[in-house]
Amino acid sequence: MMIKSTVIALATLFFSTISLAAPVNINTASISEIADALNGVGSVKAERVVAYRTQNGNFTSAEQIVNVSGIGSKTFEKNKADILVK
Repeated sequence: MMIKSTVIALATLFFSTISLAAPVNINTASISEIADALNGVGSVKAERVVAYRTQNGNFTSAEQIVNVSGIGSKTFEKNKADILVK
């Protein structure tokens, strides 16, 4: 009985930590919205995304996110389905 409840507790904990983030518009999203939505992008990199768009204007394509310091092609590839540019 103890094993069964432990397994249930662990499964609940595991599935409660999985977030199903919605796609994020990198032209309008806040730092926290970007950090929450994109894998491998924390608040520091999200702050760089916002700073980049402030200095350079809105992104015209999702691929331009690789121009942000610290965000490379691997990060873009794993997040491209969740990056919107409107």
